[in-house]
Amino acid sequence: MHILTSLSDTDDTQEEAELSDTDLGNLDAGRLEQLFQRGEASPLEATRAALDRIERFNDAVNAYVFVDREGAESAARASTRRWGQGEPLSPIDGIPVSMKDLAEVAGMPVRSGSLTTSNARCEHDCPPARMLREAGAILLGKTNTPEFGWKAVTDNKVFGATCNPWDTRLTPGGSSGGAAAAAALNMGVLHQGGDSGGSVRIPAAFTGVFGFKPTYGWTPQWPPATEPTLSHLGPITRSVEDAVRMLNVIGRYDYRDPYAVRGQPEDWGADLDQGLHGLRIAYSPTLGYAEVDEQIAARVREAARDLERLGAEVVEVHPGFESPLEIFQKLWFTASLDLCQQTSDEQRELLDPGLLANARTAERWSALDLFRALTRRAELTGRLEHFNQDYHLLMTPSVAIEPFEVGHEVPPGSGMRDWEEWAPFSYPFNLSQQPAASVPCGFTERGLPVGFQLAGGKHDDVRVLRACHAYMQAHPPRFPSAPDPVEMA
Repeated sequence: MHILTSLSDTDDTQEEAELSDTDLGNLDAGRLEQLFQRGEASPLEATRAALDRIERFNDAVNAYVFVDREGAESAARASTRRWGQGEPLSPIDGIPVSMKDLAEVAGMPVRSGSLTTSNARCEHDCPPARMLREAGAILLGKTNTPEFGWKAVTDNKVFGATCNPWDTRLTPGGSSGGAAAAAALNMGVLHQGGDSGGSVRIPAAFTGVFGFKPTYGWTPQWPPATEPTLSHLGPITRSVEDAVRMLNVIGRYDYRDPYAVRGQPEDWGADLDQGLHGLRIAYSPTLGYAEVDEQIAARVREAARDLERLGAEVVEVHPGFESPLEIFQKLWFTASLDLCQQTSDEQRELLDPGLLANARTAERWSALDLFRALTRRAELTGRLEHFNQDYHLLMTPSVAIEPFEVGHEVPPGSGMRDWEEWAPFSYPFNLSQQPAASVPCGFTERGLPVGFQLAGGKHDDVRVLRACHAYMQAHPPRFPSAPDPVEMA
């Protein structure tokens, strides 16, 4: 493991004294806001509690690849003064936040997990970083990702692999695996992820936290992702309420993103307390084509019954489309080819072999192949949007299997070749650009987290969040107190 760091020592004053009690590091954004309002805790104390957890846990999980202690403490002091004057910039002023290492953040490097990049510090913020900074959030640092986010596990040649907090021998998934591991351990409170084929929802499921992919274009990004029409930026948090707090900041139009769409909800959490009564949920355990681990299937089926007990009408039905794996790979692998062709021969030798293999596969395809894939994508989107006229939400497992050994793209001995084979539920909703979330719903016999997915029609984000919140209020998730099986002091 290799971590870039800016953890400089600073002189302590009485105002800046670190808390001996790290309970502050366990709190969510809502509770911290209450303490800030009452003057019972300060953003500086909350930031130092988050930094303390990073120092305690990061060696075991490798979630953060860059930590800016000096910048975070400076921003936290300014936030502390604002709260003391009764002039916070927003409800998340002073809340510790992490950014994925594909995002450009002023004063931080953006390595994207690639040896083809450098440690040079960015001079500007991408839209979510700028919005969070303007809201007073404390940017702690950058979380790990596979090279250019190309796969659904988190390892790269620059920083190594991120491990699952529930069992550090296993992967947390990806590509936002660093963010998900950080969320599970509350190494920071709000965590920015990106999702082009499941990269928010997959690691959320593998680590037992909440992950949300908004409607395409509602959370702006710039520069664009490798395949910009698949990419959605979204929060990874311990609760729906915290995800809403983050969305109320980053879920705003920004002209710099040419794919940005207007019409975001004024309050993403407007319906959180409306419950499930009146919602018709389609429950599809396999989407009609996927193979699912028996324990995963059992936990998700239990969650479907729980949703029904909470007042929803739940109907087991498939949406009626064939696996869109070929459609997704046509787009995803072609994006890898484009990325590779922009590198020199020397740089290409440094790239992840799996990324190069995808690019070589795409070399065999014609422009007509890609055009037909786009046509089939439109047909899939139309079918799902039509399906959502009869059902408010579609429920599936988030991932088909348990977390597996770290350092592998597919489970060893499984006979699988690509990550999309074990994550068949996520990328269809990147193709359709619809909102989708992963909700923690218990554990397997080995004590590994399971998640179910709820997806809605385009722009039905508030409804998706409402249903997720109702379930999580009734079935509060459990989080690891420290990385396991590593013994922490």
